[in-house]
Amino acid sequence: MFPLECMPSRRNFLKTTAALTTGLSGLTLLSPPAYSEDADLTIVGPKKGFSPEIGTLTSMMAFMRSQVLRSVKGMSQQDLDFLLDSKANRIGALLNHLAAVETFFQLSTFEGLAPKNLPKEFKEKWGVPQELGDPAREAIKGHSLDFYLNLLNDTREKTLAEFRKRDDKWLMAVDKDWGWGPTNNYCKWFHVTEHEANHNGQIKFLKSRLPGAKPSSE
Repeated sequence: MFPLECMPSRRNFLKTTAALTTGLSGLTLLSPPAYSEDADLTIVGPKKGFSPEIGTLTSMMAFMRSQVLRSVKGMSQQDLDFLLDSKANRIGALLNHLAAVETFFQLSTFEGLAPKNLPKEFKEKWGVPQELGDPAREAIKGHSLDFYLNLLNDTREKTLAEFRKRDDKWLMAVDKDWGWGPTNNYCKWFHVTEHEANHNGQIKFLKSRLPGAKPSSE
């Protein structure tokens, strides 16, 4: 279902997520959560309008998204369509891929759909960007930055709207049949965040290889 580089190591991923979840849960038991404004990107913690742990998750997702937007700011269609070699991905395709994977996890966590039960509409719209590879190299090009940013924004707005309907009990609910082992919704959405970080690294590398790119200081 996912390209291999998008799949976490089961042992390390679940171990890290379990520690993170335990630590955050302990904090909420010690004292009432201190809510911050949605605009505070550099404040990780509960957010108004969400349950405490979901708000903390959304704050991490928002920070990571801001990094991606910073990486692609001002890119032209030519930049987005740049193909480093026959095995690389275009930057535009990676942005489309982020929206596709988030949509996949919406179906998994909000609608309870197993990967084998994805609707035809999902496969038609998101199948190619989700899988990437040669089909994506051929098909995903010719779009402006706004095209991809609108995909990302619309997808994220749906995620946040659904998060507002749910509580921390839902976030901790375990899917015993998940592909890499028993996994809760927190783990799934934390994976969406670290997956975005992974591809942001690829985007920054490809950006540094664009024709005429200046030497990177990062």
